[in-house]
Amino acid sequence: MMEPREMALQIARILDKKGARDISVLDVSHLSSIADYMVVCTGRNAQLVHALSRDLDDKMLELGVDVRRREGVNESRWIVMDYDCVIVHIFHPDDREYYNIDRLWMDGSNVVDFHSEYEEDELRDSHERAGMGAAL
Repeated sequence: MMEPREMALQIARILDKKGARDISVLDVSHLSSIADYMVVCTGRNAQLVHALSRDLDDKMLELGVDVRRREGVNESRWIVMDYDCVIVHIFHPDDREYYNIDRLWMDGSNVVDFHSEYEEDELRDSHERAGMGAAL
């Protein structure tokens, strides 16, 4: 069985590889009795939100971890997945902005360091394209 922090970071990596954006990993153990960590992310559209949840479910099952409960899959605007010690929130961009769940759970001391490999690659690529475009 994975430790809660390890599980939260593994979930973040899985979501990152599938294309999730704005991934936050929060230690909420001192704020909540229902989970130790929360992972919050955004999918670009409802289809990706749904695909992120499905892929996460498949990958976690491969690791021997089954989701206890999931909500919101049919609408694919805000999907909540309960992995016991880690709660995952996968949002459509509009719903993430509206509910601003990060702000509700962030206390300034509980952000777990996670850097998206794929967002950094995309940012670097866009800067390179902009540089190439400016030279043309």
